Amino acid sequence: MMSRILIFTGKGGVGKTSVAAAHARYSSLEGKKTLIVSTDMAHNLSDIFGVSLGKTTCQVEENLFALEIDPNHMMENEFGDMKNALINMIRSSGAPISGVEHLSVLPGMDELFSLLKILEIYETGDFERIIVDCAPTGETIAMLKIPELLSWYMEKFLPVGKVALRVLAPISKAAFKIELPNKAAISDVEKMFLKLAQLQALFKNREVTSIRIVAIPEKMVVEETKRNYMYMNLYNFQVDGLYINRILPSDIDNPFFNEWIEIQHQYIDEYEMIFGEIPIYKIPWFDTDLNGLSGIDLIAKAVLKNRDVFSVIKDIQGETYEKVQNGYILKLNLPCVEKADVKLHESLTDIILKIGNFKRNIPKPSTLRNHEITNAQFDEGILTITLLEK
Repeated sequence: MMSRILIFTGKGGVGKTSVAAAHARYSSLEGKKTLIVSTDMAHNLSDIFGVSLGKTTCQVEENLFALEIDPNHMMENEFGDMKNALINMIRSSGAPISGVEHLSVLPGMDELFSLLKILEIYETGDFERIIVDCAPTGETIAMLKIPELLSWYMEKFLPVGKVALRVLAPISKAAFKIELPNKAAISDVEKMFLKLAQLQALFKNREVTSIRIVAIPEKMVVEETKRNYMYMNLYNFQVDGLYINRILPSDIDNPFFNEWIEIQHQYIDEYEMIFGEIPIYKIPWFDTDLNGLSGIDLIAKAVLKNRDVFSVIKDIQGETYEKVQNGYILKLNLPCVEKADVKLHESLTDIILKIGNFKRNIPKPSTLRNHEITNAQFDEGILTITLLEK
C-alpha cells in the first residue's frame, strides 16, 4: 500500500506547525506508523513535542517519528552523488556562477534537497503516513515548483540526450507510453533529470500527496491564502483541505469581542465561498498554550476526531487532457483568478501561462509538438485550451 503524504502550508504565524503536529499525533494514535517532517529552517517541532530532534529521524512516542530536515547536512552526507552531478551540470552549461561548490548559493537548492529527502523516505516504505510541516507560503511555493522549473531549464540549456522533458508530464507516461531509459546507461545529469521526474510524479500524484492550507480569519491572511490556493492549482497540486485557526467562540459575553467576532465570521464566509466543496476544518481559539502533546491533542480532539482526514478525495479535478477529434483539450482549474488576468502564449515546446506576476511553462507532451492552440476559454475558474493538429 502506498504511503500518504500531507503537506501543510500557510502564512507565517497561523499555527501551521501545531495543526500538522496534531495530524501526526492523531495518525499515530490510529495505529499508523507516522513521520512528521519539518522543512522550515526555523524548526519548532522540538518545542511542540518537548524532545530534542537531531539531523536523523527520532521516535517521539509509539508509532510517531519526527525529523527536522537540514538541507546542507543532507547535501554533504546523504546526496553527495547528486550534489556532484548538479555541480558538473552547472559547470558544463557555462553559467558564470562563482562558488558553485556551495550549492546553497543557488536559489532553490535547499528546497530541492528537502524534497529529495522526502522522496527517499517515501520510497523506503517505512511509514504509512508522512506529514510535512513546510516553511511559510512563499518558500513552500518555491520548494514545490523547483523540480518542474529545474527540469525545464535543464532541457532548454543542456544536452539531456535520451531523456526527454516529456517524461515529466503525466500524460506522456499515461497516454503515450514513453519508456524511461536504463539507469545504468545514462549520465549523472540524466539521472538527476530522472530524479526530478520522480519528484514531480510523487508530489502531483493525487492518490498520494495532498496540500493542506492553514489560515486564520484576518484580511491579510485571506488574501495570501487566495494567492496560495491559485498558485497550487496553477502548478497542478491537489489542495484538499483548509484549516481556519483561532476562531473566537460566538458566545463570549463581552462587548469588546463582538465586532471582532463579526469580522471573523465575514472572513470565514469568504473562505467557504472560495474553497467550495473542499473540506474546511474550523479550529477554535484555545485559551492555553498549544505546545506539548496535550496542546496538540486539544486540536485533534476538537477538529480531527471522528473525521476521515487522511483519505483521498476523489472529486477534485486537476490538470487534465481529453482526446477529441484531431487533437486534445487541456483543462486547468484556476480558482481566485479574474479572466482579464489570464495571459496565454505558445511556443513549439511549451504552453506559457501568466497570471499577474505568476508564470508557468507547461511542456507539451512530445505527441502534441505538432499541435497548436486554436481556442481558449476561461469560465468559472476553469481554463479550457484546445490543441489541434497543424
